[in-house]
Parts: sequence; structure tokens; C-alpha cells
Amino acid sequence: MSRVAKKPVDLPQGVTATIGADQVTVKGAKGSLSLALQHGITVVQKDKHLEVQPGATEGAQALAGAARAHLANMVAGVSKGYEKKLELVGVGYRAAVQGKALNLTLGYSHAIVYPIPEGISIETPSQTEILVKGTDRQRVGQTASEIRAFRAPEPYKGKGVKYSDEKISLKEAKKK
Repeated sequence: MSRVAKKPVDLPQGVTATIGADQVTVKGAKGSLSLALQHGITVVQKDKHLEVQPGATEGAQALAGAARAHLANMVAGVSKGYEKKLELVGVGYRAAVQGKALNLTLGYSHAIVYPIPEGISIETPSQTEILVKGTDRQRVGQTASEIRAFRAPEPYKGKGVKYSDEKISLKEAKKK
């Protein structure tokens, strides 16, 4: 069996789990998330933790580790939440939230209007910083990736949208 699947998922104070036949729902202070279980995977709640048990079907042991990791991410999301920070590097690059859309000025001839997905909140503490927050780890990462894809950092000056912890290795310019 997967080593990841053997470890139980602890439920912190204020987080509850509802286990159905083919779905697990986790509720906490920040919201509620649900996970559809693959065929052959069962989740059992013992005291204040969840245990993932694979069935006898082929491939169930491999899916058990993934299901346990998804459950752990869901528990962390509904209790603490997830956050990704993006930085805009470049002259005239700006970001602003207006209603349910993020307006980006990234050096193109037009402004980019990115509609904020449901379940995600975006903040701009300054004109060159973007905070993407939410309970679902996958959706927060996907949203941050889509924003970064509008203008990925280029390798000569480092201009573009980058993650705050991303290191851009700059290339040396062509010599005459």
C-alpha cells in the first residue's frame, strides 16, 4: 500500500467531514469542499482523523495515496486557506481589481480583463502585487498560473508577471 495513504488525515478544531458512498465533504471556517472518490477507495472517520483504505481492485493502492493527499489539502484549505502572491516587474505594468474582474496593464496595446473565478478572491495591495486566495489549492494555483501566462517573465530583463518566490535567471545580452 502507498506510504502516503497509510498516514491518517487529522481534522483540526472546527473542521467536520461527511462521508457518503462515493463522496467526502469537508466543512470548515473558510468554506466547504467535496471530493469524489474513485471506485475501490473508502474513507473511514476514526475519532478526529480520516483514514483512506484501498479496495482489492487493480490500481486502488495507487489511487489511495492521491485521495489521501487531496483530503489533506481540502482540510488545510477549509481551515487556513491557500494564497499565491504574484509580482509585476516592468515599467508601466499595473494590476487593479474592479468588481469581479482583474484589470492588467502589461505593455500590450490593450488592457487585459481577467474575470475572477467563483470561489477565488483576488486582492491588489499595491499596483505591482497580486494576491490570489481561496480554499481549493488546485484552483488557486490554476488561477495564478493563468494570470502569469498573460506575460511570463522574459529571460533578458526579467520583465513580466512572476511568482513572489520565483527566481529568474537572466541571460547575458548578445555582444558586438
